[in-house]
Amino acid sequence: MASKISIAGEENFARIMTSPAQDGSAVAIEIRDLTRRFGAQIVLDHVSFACPHGKITTVVGPSGCGKTVLLKHLNFLLRPNCGAIIVDGEDVTQMGSSELNRVRDKFGMLFQAGALFDSMTVAENVAFPLVEKTNLSRQEIAQRVQEKLAAVGLEGAGNKFPSEISGGMQKRAALARALIREPEILLLDEPTTGLDPTRAGAIHHLIRRTQQRFGLSAVLVSHDVPQVFEISDRVAFLYKGRTRLFGTVQEILSANDPVFKSFLAGEEIDEEGLQAGSNALAM
Repeated sequence: MASKISIAGEENFARIMTSPAQDGSAVAIEIRDLTRRFGAQIVLDHVSFACPHGKITTVVGPSGCGKTVLLKHLNFLLRPNCGAIIVDGEDVTQMGSSELNRVRDKFGMLFQAGALFDSMTVAENVAFPLVEKTNLSRQEIAQRVQEKLAAVGLEGAGNKFPSEISGGMQKRAALARALIREPEILLLDEPTTGLDPTRAGAIHHLIRRTQQRFGLSAVLVSHDVPQVFEISDRVAFLYKGRTRLFGTVQEILSANDPVFKSFLAGEEIDEEGLQAGSNALAM
């Protein structure tokens, strides 16, 4: 049975459906009542859901709903005002710098714009985390770089500069760099931004193949709905800084939630109509 949670004062539709714990899946990341304020503005308001191990959890929602801010918390760039982030059983919000660095080693990050260095070749970009964070020899680094470039379909592109390759190839190079330290958890922030539908679809399927090949637990923030659902195992729908829906793709798509239906159709959400419906149900 779906367990209801309070979302922006509206309890009628907001709910978490099947959680990893309910279906027997191990949990890689659990987010509990995560809250973040910037001054008087509440950006994340008691966000809660769990990301199963070895699966892709996709976070979607309207612009300004808190998706990117949430990802910055998962990447330890921000600390919450309250709430917890549990990674492999450990609450990282209570950790000091040295402990956080240990947990950071489990993560790889693909940034929205790729964040490749223009002055470096593709191979040098991919190698950068190993050069900065490890004591591996140049030969070992070069071997790992070639392995990861091959894994994302960029054999032979290592000597090119980012400006010499297409947008899709830049995304592949950024993915190779995110994988270079062999993380357990992969965070992806809008990985198809700026790509046409064909290239976006190719990147989606590359992400799925890569996730399955390396057994990664992935958290993917995306605006590509419903296309991104093809590669998703769980979906979290954020609205007004809260978890409006969370469950499997099938559960989310079959949810009788007017907010999600409007979002999926690309329609403006009728706040007055939602309030009127909530009042009617309460009578």
